[in-house]
Amino acid sequence: MENNSHSFGTDVRSITIGDKTYFIIGTAHISKKSAELVRNVIESVKPDTVCIELDEQRYEALSQKKKWESLDIKTLIKKKQLATLLINIVLASYQKKLGEKLGVSPGTELLEAANTAKENNIPIELCDRNVRITLRRAWNSMSFFQKMKFIFSGFAGIFEKEELTEEKLTELKSKDVLSQLMKELGEQMPVLKRVLLDERDSFLAQKMKEAKGNKIVSVVGAGHVNGIVEALSKNETTDLEAISIIPPISKWVKIIGWGIPAIIIASLFYIGFTKGSSVAGDNVLFWILANGIPSAIGSAIAFGHPLTILVSFLGAPITSLTPVIGAGYVAAFVQAYYRPPIVKEFQSVTNDVGKFSAWWSNKLLRILLVFILAGLGSAIGTYVGAYQIIKNIF
Repeated sequence: MENNSHSFGTDVRSITIGDKTYFIIGTAHISKKSAELVRNVIESVKPDTVCIELDEQRYEALSQKKKWESLDIKTLIKKKQLATLLINIVLASYQKKLGEKLGVSPGTELLEAANTAKENNIPIELCDRNVRITLRRAWNSMSFFQKMKFIFSGFAGIFEKEELTEEKLTELKSKDVLSQLMKELGEQMPVLKRVLLDERDSFLAQKMKEAKGNKIVSVVGAGHVNGIVEALSKNETTDLEAISIIPPISKWVKIIGWGIPAIIIASLFYIGFTKGSSVAGDNVLFWILANGIPSAIGSAIAFGHPLTILVSFLGAPITSLTPVIGAGYVAAFVQAYYRPPIVKEFQSVTNDVGKFSAWWSNKLLRILLVFILAGLGSAIGTYVGAYQIIKNIF
């Protein structure tokens, strides 16, 4: 049952399930008042465990301040995680921009929870799902058009100049406003709401249930509070492993991914058989130019290294015939090899991502720009080339 006898205000909800009482602090991740509230609650309640909405990776990044500097960009490219990195940078930039307006670093209240617990010899539990799993589940669950919508709305967010005050934050944290925001997110991007909110609410609640002791203080974003309270009230066990699996690519995506190259190759053989090797050769040349030129132009627009531009031209016609790796990843790897970012550029990336010109001056962002534009050029070339080849059959 939920209790309302505490005196910490509406930002703290308490609920008793069996012999356990949970004090759930709903915070704004960029609010000074949230950090102060966290310390006050922990020192007053003196819980057996403090649960924090962090995973090991994010906790290490916050506490050691080495989030971006420690990135191995070449390994990320090999693992085909540049899209995930781009989403992470956009989200971190947006949160950091808001935090700077209010004079507090993102995640301050989460670190405050950990530090206060340590000062009082209280064990902490990092209760959130691994951020990479969350982002990859979200990314793999979205359709192509949903991905484009998300990316463009994310870029719109980092370039807009709207002011956010502590008063506006307080308004946003209110139950009614949050409920409306969650409802709108569910209507516009149901996949994102399910992965970023609903699944994590269940994950956080289950980890809280497993925390040792009878008095638990949990520090989470305000948007998670209602979902966590609901999950705790159901008193059901959540299978954490089931919601930590990265979903495989849809079979239809695989069929289309391999089907298009198969159709193109079969068409070239058919043209060669029915119209002669000369006509087939002309179509092969058209395919090479249709793919290579737009991809090379994309790399050139990104001010890619000369070898990056050359590899984009040579690689796009080949990568377009296999879904295993895209032209953007090949170009990005060459760019990272010959123009690797320096530490300062990793440190400034969350600031630079919101500046149009910085996408060319920051080498990390330029790698991402090469990845985007070379891949986009290759995609355009694939459709143009495929259309021309299939048209020649008839």
